[in-house]
Amino acid sequence: MKPARGPAPPRPGGASRAPHQVRIIGGQWRRSVLPVASLPGLRPTPDRVRETLFNWLGQDLTGWRVLDAFAGSGALGFEAASRGAAEVLLVEHDPTLVRSLDASRERLKATGLRVQRGDGLGVLRGGRARWELVLLDPPFDAGLAQPALAAAAGAVVPGGWVYLESGEPAPAPPAGLRLHRSGRAGAVHYALFQADPA
Repeated sequence: MKPARGPAPPRPGGASRAPHQVRIIGGQWRRSVLPVASLPGLRPTPDRVRETLFNWLGQDLTGWRVLDAFAGSGALGFEAASRGAAEVLLVEHDPTLVRSLDASRERLKATGLRVQRGDGLGVLRGGRARWELVLLDPPFDAGLAQPALAAAAGAVVPGGWVYLESGEPAPAPPAGLRLHRSGRAGAVHYALFQADPA
């Protein structure tokens, strides 16, 4: 008589498990792996969504200054740097993620990319308009989509871009921004806004 079999182990990549790495999908570091910590609520931007975003932006970000205000795994910010952005600032409050982002930066020798531990919303509100692209992917349950979008309107240069990812349709754009494109992939809603020209 065969012994009774226990429950099957969870399948890799199942809905109950977060991925433990993501791959950069374009630019000089294409196919390079970024680790993803097993932290509650951390969900890197899906490949399909990243591909769509950078298609909208035209792929070549040479010379751009980019702020990734809620960096998490760093997938969005590293994609921007991989595509030629001159300066990328990743802001993240979780110390475990900050260490992981720093390790990836060193491994890829990403000299134009900086990692800063801090509050993304505070960074958006505390600086002058200097970014060609602001990336916003705050925790879906934190209620930060609307305040982050409003703060980004004052942080982006005239004609610059603001990307927002959230668990619900994007809020109406604040003064100074207009909706350019939007989409949805499963539970992820994403939208690209453009700042008014000077």
